[in-house]
Amino acid sequence: MNTYESRGPGGEGVRQEALVRYLGAVTAAAARHTALGEPHAHTSADGGRHPAPPEVTGSSTEPARVRDVMDVPAASLREDMTYREIARHLARERAGALPVVDATDHVLGVVSESDLLAKVAHEASGHRPGRVGRSWERRLGSKSHGETAADLMTSPAITVSPGATVAEAAWLAALSRLKRVPVTDHEGRLVGVVRRDALLQTLIRDDSLIRDEVDTRISAICPPAEREAVEVNVHDGVVELAGRVSPATGTRLVASVEEIADVVAVKNLFTSG
Repeated sequence: MNTYESRGPGGEGVRQEALVRYLGAVTAAAARHTALGEPHAHTSADGGRHPAPPEVTGSSTEPARVRDVMDVPAASLREDMTYREIARHLARERAGALPVVDATDHVLGVVSESDLLAKVAHEASGHRPGRVGRSWERRLGSKSHGETAADLMTSPAITVSPGATVAEAAWLAALSRLKRVPVTDHEGRLVGVVRRDALLQTLIRDDSLIRDEVDTRISAICPPAEREAVEVNVHDGVVELAGRVSPATGTRLVASVEEIADVVAVKNLFTSG
């Protein structure tokens, strides 16, 4: 009786490995699209072109959308709010940045804690720009004279639509280093906000959902006589496959399970006579 070699690490830090695996796939896909000149890109509200994340394959369900995980209603700032009102609003919402909207809820830009700190620090320093960092200080200085959200905001804002996939929103948040991304309708009006931690939690699937996907692969790959022999255990994204199956079936099933999103590792414990 032969035991196939176990594959992949387990133990501590498996969730971190899941995140690293996902980000690695995103990076590889972006590099491939850039090298081949493929037109896979996402256009943000800042006019920038960003490589799109790889599509998650091998899933039997539709990808999660931003509308499924966004917070409604979304906190925002009026364009005429003073910087002191903005500071109180950011503290009350426990947010590092909030979108600025006009009277009809169209997103005009974003004001962050950094914008407020730049204003206060520049006023407190009372010095003119030196040789080093002169252009940067000049840009900060231009904001330091602002008194309202419209003066202090960074514009245009980076936003995402409710129909975008969670993977697309996560990719945009990562590129932009945003913890909260405003969600706007097709006319640019604020309809919600999606948090980075909510995107991550959605991307890293629960073990029970991974188990459901493994069961689907078993039904598709294993002959009827071998399906009942397969034993599956999923813990923190690590899938253990055991039971008596043919070498060909075991090899195919392990390879297929390794392709499932959020599977950190596959332990091949199959045996054959």
